[in-house]
Amino acid sequence: MTQTIQPTPEAKIVEGSDGLLLEIDGHIVPNYDATFAPFEEGEVVSGRVVRIDNDEVLVDIGYKSEGVIPSNELSIRKNVDPHDEVELGEEVDALVLTKEDQDGRLIMSKKRARFEKAWRNIEAAAESGQPVTGTVIEVVKGGLIVDLGVRGFLPASLVDIRRVPNLDEYMGQPIECKVIELNRSRNNVVLSRRAVLEEERKEQRQEILDRLQPGLVVEGVISNIVDFGAFVDLNGIDGLIHISELSWSHVNHPSEILNIGDTVQVKVLDIDRDRQRISLGLKQTQEDPWQRVVDTYNVGDELEGTVTKVVTFGAFVEILDGVEGLVHISELAAHHVENPREVVQPGDVVRVKILEIDSERRRLSLSIKRVEGQILPSEIRAREAGLPAPGEGAGAGDLDDVPELGLSEDVFAGGDAPDAEVSAEAPPAEVDEAEAAIEESGLPIEAAGDAVEAEAEAAPQPDPAPEDEAAAPPDPEDEAAAEAPDAPDAEPQA
Repeated sequence: MTQTIQPTPEAKIVEGSDGLLLEIDGHIVPNYDATFAPFEEGEVVSGRVVRIDNDEVLVDIGYKSEGVIPSNELSIRKNVDPHDEVELGEEVDALVLTKEDQDGRLIMSKKRARFEKAWRNIEAAAESGQPVTGTVIEVVKGGLIVDLGVRGFLPASLVDIRRVPNLDEYMGQPIECKVIELNRSRNNVVLSRRAVLEEERKEQRQEILDRLQPGLVVEGVISNIVDFGAFVDLNGIDGLIHISELSWSHVNHPSEILNIGDTVQVKVLDIDRDRQRISLGLKQTQEDPWQRVVDTYNVGDELEGTVTKVVTFGAFVEILDGVEGLVHISELAAHHVENPREVVQPGDVVRVKILEIDSERRRLSLSIKRVEGQILPSEIRAREAGLPAPGEGAGAGDLDDVPELGLSEDVFAGGDAPDAEVSAEAPPAEVDEAEAAIEESGLPIEAAGDAVEAEAEAAPQPDPAPEDEAAAPPDPEDEAAAEAPDAPDAEPQA
């Protein structure tokens, strides 16, 4: 398009020249003004980079002089080197700031031209829900600054599905985000990378659920550790290893045996496809120590163990890694025992005699008093303190006079974990409430029982009750819900 120039009375446009030639005093001369592309301040024009200096860039836009882009108008980044932003011969867009400054120069801005174009793209993306791509240029308090042509803010909580401990690793990286907040008047753009990742994972999650079956052993990475267990990323969806499924031995906290980032082999125990929850087991991929008990020991055998827990109705003794048996209070000493702590303490090493092996229910009943020549830990402590030892000289017993303790039915009732403080019966109302809570939890019964017992131990304990009293288990899902990860798909997978 050529510009029509109104000639002076001395100049006439040569017919058929499209205004490119003028006749002045009988002479034909070029009309240079007609070769300039018309533009106004505030418009975006295109040109070719012809020179790069340390503080400015010259661009040929077909005007009577080159346009000047100062270095601070090249990019929204701070303290940029012009040589890093443009190359000689590169075609660039620039917004005209002033057609002629005090020095007669045409001043332009590359970043403002990109800014205008970027705003149009961002507004379109926000309306359509499509993601935008930019490069991380700054790490600031609370998140990242992303160069979209406009400075976009990506909050730290929306960088990934889970919390990112070190945001510096994203510096200089191109990332794809969704626009979740836009305010043109304030130049405010808020982004979410997490929304893009969640959308990608939605399809992956369903594919994984369709592929997984109970009984499969799969590989995953520990993504989060909480009091009630550990979450495992199965390449798109999280599963939960309840604390009771971590090890055959007692675990006080999952962090004792796992770290975030560990790669583990886990067994799929249960899948709730409607709620997209997966229950996993770690101990099921390891040797079951209980089988060693069944294969190696018989009723009447004596062996050494360590007291792991003392409760109102007796003490638990670990005879193998991961295998504990109960010494009922009546089997602690030949003399009457009011409180098991009078005889043993956690950490005491004692010899025990096997009274009962319940292989079906994985329960082991032991006796300390029936071991011949047994010196009770309480006697050792009393002698060291120069005090008379209670019941000193009491002899061992044999298995013919073992009282009917009902250990498999009464003492162990209320949960599978041998380290729980439980007893024979609970009031009917509490039993009904416990069964309803476990049913509602969605966790396997074993996991629910262990979570209940762990919570019961943490609660204030009333005065010692008769041996046949028991507390009903609460719902472990309340515990899970309180500490579940922030990510929508990182909730407990029961």
